[in-house]
Amino acid sequence: MKCAIVDAYGIGRFLPAALRRHGVEPLHVRSQFPDVHLSYEPADFEIDIQHDGDLEATAARLRELGVGFVVAAMESGVLLADALSAALGTPGNGPSDPPARRDKHRMVRAVERAGLAVADSFASPHADEVVTWAETRGQWPVVLKPVASAGMDNVHFCHDAEDIRAAHASIRAATDRYGRHNETALAQGFLDGDEYFVNTVSREGKHHIVEIWRYRKHRIDSNRSMVSNEHPVPFNDPDAKQVGEYALGVLDALEIRNGAAHTEIMQTANGPVLVECGARLGGAHLPDLVTRSIGTNQVDLLALAIARPEEVTAGRLPTYRLLNHVRFMNLIVPRDGVIPDEAGWQPVRDLESFLELVVTQPTGKRIERTVDLATSPGYMYLSHDDPDRLQADYERVRELERTGLYEPNH
Repeated sequence: MKCAIVDAYGIGRFLPAALRRHGVEPLHVRSQFPDVHLSYEPADFEIDIQHDGDLEATAARLRELGVGFVVAAMESGVLLADALSAALGTPGNGPSDPPARRDKHRMVRAVERAGLAVADSFASPHADEVVTWAETRGQWPVVLKPVASAGMDNVHFCHDAEDIRAAHASIRAATDRYGRHNETALAQGFLDGDEYFVNTVSREGKHHIVEIWRYRKHRIDSNRSMVSNEHPVPFNDPDAKQVGEYALGVLDALEIRNGAAHTEIMQTANGPVLVECGARLGGAHLPDLVTRSIGTNQVDLLALAIARPEEVTAGRLPTYRLLNHVRFMNLIVPRDGVIPDEAGWQPVRDLESFLELVVTQPTGKRIERTVDLATSPGYMYLSHDDPDRLQADYERVRELERTGLYEPNH
């Protein structure tokens, strides 16, 4: 079978090899607006098709090549993958409201219609309308963000009408991570609680939970934050079980029936509430390192689900289990600086729990203060049998960052 991967950027670059291991021939379709911040490996594909907006032409080319499955690897490919699947008649997602799998406001409404808890939400291209909504609601802070971006791009915590107007103007003046102008802004009530993500794979509407991680955020300033670090939680943890069940309900509400999904959820005092859901692979994790930590990973299970759907529908995919303590952390530059050389990184590599460091910028490049995932210079993994050692090393990395890791001649 041949599988067309739409936008194999970021973690999607690991999917071609995984598909080949399961006897599936991958080819690539590039959408018109991919995430330019993520890496891509053209050498992974013998066939690489640039979609120019003509759906019928792209579908005809895939039909000619005998493609039997289309999958979105990253957020930018979700709508195109849905449209191509529908045009080809290959297994895909539900047809009633595909934009709800990208537009966060439509997403909330679809999940709400399914009877699941959601955040108070309001979308408008007009700042005054958002101010009126927030003041009528009377609960602060309010979160403003683009309706269809990613990576904490232009996400603002607003404490009053002035904050809302400034955030709304910032969003409307900008493009999203995919180069498209933000026409409107989404306002939501602030959710307080513990944050999780649930990665899944699905075939024919049958879902499998690959992993559940809890993540923590770093406050950039009074109006912005970003994901600081993440760690997997046991499958049988009571909160994880509740969050996982809620995530499966979200998949059904959004008609995600085939492929991967990454669902972000806040576990509040009143139970799980959706942050957002992407009908694609999740995050920036390295599959091999994830497998060493929990025994499996989403990329490999997605490839298996594509090659042998009966493994999913019959419930034969493996349940993850924690093999050791692991921490994924985004690098955070506290002020403008430069990327260290190998000697500069050595104190990080010397940590007892050090596992892997991925730097996405070249040595010596000048970098600005980190304000979101797009401006983070990379990420790293820590792993150890002793959770106290892991925590101490995590705090040491943050201390190194604060005390000059990214300063010239450090």
